[in-house]
Amino acid sequence: MQAIARLSRFVGNTFAIWVLLFAVLAFFAPAQFKWIGPYIVPLLGLIMFGMGLTLSKDDFKEVVKRPVDVAIGVAGQFVIMPALAWILSKALQLPPEIAVGVILVGCCPGGTASNVMTFLARGDVALSVAVTSVTTLLAPIVTPALIYLLASQWLEVSAGAMFWSIVQVVVLPIAFGVLAQSLLRDKVKACVAVLPLVSVVAIVAIVAAVVAGNQARIASSGLMIFAVVVLHNGLGLLLGYWLAKLSGMSVSKRKAISIEVGMQNSGLGVALATAHFSPLAAVPSAIFSVWHNISGPLVATLFQRFRNEDAADDAAAASPLPSKP
Repeated sequence: MQAIARLSRFVGNTFAIWVLLFAVLAFFAPAQFKWIGPYIVPLLGLIMFGMGLTLSKDDFKEVVKRPVDVAIGVAGQFVIMPALAWILSKALQLPPEIAVGVILVGCCPGGTASNVMTFLARGDVALSVAVTSVTTLLAPIVTPALIYLLASQWLEVSAGAMFWSIVQVVVLPIAFGVLAQSLLRDKVKACVAVLPLVSVVAIVAIVAAVVAGNQARIASSGLMIFAVVVLHNGLGLLLGYWLAKLSGMSVSKRKAISIEVGMQNSGLGVALATAHFSPLAAVPSAIFSVWHNISGPLVATLFQRFRNEDAADDAAAASPLPSKP
């Protein structure tokens, strides 16, 4: 078990490399990965179940202890990234399916990888986890509503069907994970060490499946989508930081909010695009998954140079890291 836990830590620490490697392999050998396509939704459910296993009461205590900080992070997540997606889609006159895909990933909640990046950046980990948890639980209502509001001018959007999809692939697996944790505490603790390995394998498989299924489209429009994704992610990180600064937050909180806003649950974007739109609409989410796992460590390294202001900041940055990728 210790060997598996060490392997899990190694794979989690080299997450970006595996995502990039298998995305490239899927592009050049798509036939070897297309079979994964039908399993995208179950794989995402597995990731969310793992998230549920790691959630604790302390994660939600932060919401009560610091409601204003959490509210700013949640608002930043659900305002900045969707707005940027819509502006980029209009300004660059993106084709309908790609525009919807960009907006879709922009409307998704924060991804669990943001908690790890905040830890590496010496940011406020507890705040990061609280914002991720709240945005994920709000996603069934907020994400479909935002997509309907911003994307229906390009393609028909069924907010009701999307609501049920998010309940199935996000809320129910998380609920089962929390339930399993409460009923099987000791057994769950033994499994938590291998969760990064399971989650990395699942996310890598999702990205590879989308790349393989859209190889021809990526070859023709991949550079354009990649440029939009880089802009979207970079502007989200920047505006998230400035939102926190303008709100009077400390340096460690600014780092957390920046990373929370800029990093998305792109796996959910892939699942929703595949189920409700088209394979091409899933490509921005897949590329986002590859890119933000490259940009995240780069930003975390940069943020390490931003000195936290006081002992309270340092204590927040030293909070225990959840066992998530």
